[in-house]
Amino acid sequence: MKTIIEPFKIKSVEPIRMTSRAERAMAIRNVHYNAFGLKSEDVMIDLLTDSGTSAMSAAQWSGIMRGDESYAGSPSYYRFEEAVHTLMPFKYIIPTHQGRAAEKILFSIVGGSGKIIPNNTHFDTTRANVEFSGAIGLDLVIEEGKDPQSEYPFKGNIDLKKLSDVLANHHDVIPLVMLTITNNSGGGQPVSMQNIRETKALCAQYGKPLFIDACRFAENAYFIKLREEGFANRTVKSIVQEMFSYADGMTMSAKKDALVNMGGWLALNDEQWAAGARNLLIITEGFPTYGGLSGRDLEAMAIGLEEVIQEDYLQYRIVSTAYVGQALTDMGIPIVRPVGGHAVYVDAKSFLPHIAPSSYPGQSLVVALYEMGGIRACEIGSVMFGKQPDGTERPAAMELVRLAIPRRVYTQSHMDYVIEVFEEISRQKDRLPGMKITWEPPMLRHFTAQFEPETF
Repeated sequence: MKTIIEPFKIKSVEPIRMTSRAERAMAIRNVHYNAFGLKSEDVMIDLLTDSGTSAMSAAQWSGIMRGDESYAGSPSYYRFEEAVHTLMPFKYIIPTHQGRAAEKILFSIVGGSGKIIPNNTHFDTTRANVEFSGAIGLDLVIEEGKDPQSEYPFKGNIDLKKLSDVLANHHDVIPLVMLTITNNSGGGQPVSMQNIRETKALCAQYGKPLFIDACRFAENAYFIKLREEGFANRTVKSIVQEMFSYADGMTMSAKKDALVNMGGWLALNDEQWAAGARNLLIITEGFPTYGGLSGRDLEAMAIGLEEVIQEDYLQYRIVSTAYVGQALTDMGIPIVRPVGGHAVYVDAKSFLPHIAPSSYPGQSLVVALYEMGGIRACEIGSVMFGKQPDGTERPAAMELVRLAIPRRVYTQSHMDYVIEVFEEISRQKDRLPGMKITWEPPMLRHFTAQFEPETF
């Protein structure tokens, strides 16, 4: 059959409040044109993030009822630990309330002034936690990963030549190397198994551990199965296990590919680092067998890790995202190609060439999507990454708008509506104004910055 259906049935629904354009124009103006400030009840289709927005399964909800809330030694923790160990063979599994907490603990231990953390591309909270420790987050994605129109199948790969040079010249100040899979800031693009292997080999040559930022590990594994020679007949589970066999540790936001609304973990093999991490965990998150989570959250994560590697689910996930990307491409809207796993990334710089990067074309498109259709999206461009640690401004490599699709939440008709809104915006795009920042915080400004439209 040509039609790929959702591999689930809906048994509980949440109403969407339909709003008028006038209502939306007032709502976005009242939050200073920053979509993060909107009340979710004023949003019709919420594509701001795929983090923590998944619909949980009947099995996960039943697991929540089984959750044991003991402060220490809960059986829910051990079920969670076993589920992680099944896929990821690390010695020490340390739960946290979400991924950025795992990053904060890790970089509090290994970071510090003068240190360098190479990565294919750091995401926003990862970079913030690296820089908060005093270290430098260095992005080394391959050149194809900077070209939205390149069809290279693994645009998330780290540039091995650049990594080799950095390790050779700065090995004394590099505590570890990271790979983000899939590469969120680079358009949700996957990293190949070959690239993971070769990165590990380089790390071993210089005695550096390799860590994986694994938020979307299952989607990355499915892309390997689809695109990399020699993996077509492998199970996703075996591909996941091989990916992590090359790593020495990982950070994880379970709010993505563990299909839950809250949770995460730090996993690693180094005993000394693990001891330090547990000490920080107790201070900031909780006892090592709950780490800031309830027992029911641990149960839901354990079940989610089983469900996320099911290939019927992953096929639906990848194909349904590509459906939106192909429709936008067919109407001439430039996107990052090939389409990633969790989101469609619109190339706002190409779509709105009359708006300079300093006037934030991505933010302009975010505002238009909400005003015209009640769709909330996220700018990943110079608002998010343009502000430098020394306070200067530098345009980001790409000006993108991310349409992050929550897992198991929206149907095809919802996505068809999104496509129609883009058709309307496309007819009016030359009239969209640039945006200027009127207030911003010192870090992670995209969450709370205030804007106003520029005048032509």
